Amino acid sequence: MPLFLPQLSRREFLKRAALAGAALAFVPHGLAEALGKPRDPNTFVFFSDTHISQNPGDIYLNVNMTDHLTACTRELAEWPVRPATVMVNGDLAYLMGKPGDYEQFGKLIEPVRAIAPIHLSMGNHDQRAHFWKAFPADATAQSPALHRQATIFTSNRANWFLLDTLDITEKTPGELGQKQLDWLARELDARPAKPAIIVLHHNPQFGTPTTGLKDTAALMSVLAPRRQVKLAIFGHTHDWRVSQHQSGIHLINLPPTCYVFKPGRPSGWVRATLAEGSAEFELRSLDRQHPEHGQIYHLEWRTAIG
Repeated sequence: MPLFLPQLSRREFLKRAALAGAALAFVPHGLAEALGKPRDPNTFVFFSDTHISQNPGDIYLNVNMTDHLTACTRELAEWPVRPATVMVNGDLAYLMGKPGDYEQFGKLIEPVRAIAPIHLSMGNHDQRAHFWKAFPADATAQSPALHRQATIFTSNRANWFLLDTLDITEKTPGELGQKQLDWLARELDARPAKPAIIVLHHNPQFGTPTTGLKDTAALMSVLAPRRQVKLAIFGHTHDWRVSQHQSGIHLINLPPTCYVFKPGRPSGWVRATLAEGSAEFELRSLDRQHPEHGQIYHLEWRTAIG
């Protein structure tokens, strides 16, 4: 399941940073001020496709992945409010999910844990066993549930369903599987009244899937008729896109924090704020001169009756 990392107290964060030594290099300037900012229970932050390597100097497609995640963390610390939670939506590791990749990722994500709790999910470049071993205290606390299964958490204005689409490490397509789809249908039916938001790593791929979610049709057959489902959020393609399925479900394709596959596309993070009956999504590009930096989408929820 996606691993939940509780927020660290200021004292615990500073203690861990001091013990780690090297982690101090990743503490963003102004973090102390960030810890005193108010929390907005309706604001959420998304990082995706971090692709952190065990070697912090590694560069791929002209991007240093460590530098990019550090920059996103620094910007989060500078945001006017603290989010309710941060979701890092898969492909945490560079290629094969090596133990060293997660060790480095853990160092980089510590300052984020000082700002907000975190949900971490898996992508096709992740390796579950290595991932869990990188967070032993947190994994031990959740050990009965650590398997290929989804999780749910609730907020004031939505129920969040975090799914696991990792099929085979280093194989591009992803899959939910029938067991997880059956679970999702049951859990949605048990929560019909509150808006539901679906978060998964692999992109729903309509037509003949080759690189995205192999069981897209099965997923949409669960989501489309359940009118409480308003939105699906995913990564994997390294491309910021906002669209809408014919059912009225909004589709948010998160940008990568690391490198883009297509030159000219933005990398960075996304801020989401929920309102009654709608949501606002904002792209925070690491390139402040990018034409889509600061782009805001106001999404109205589809009605409860089709």
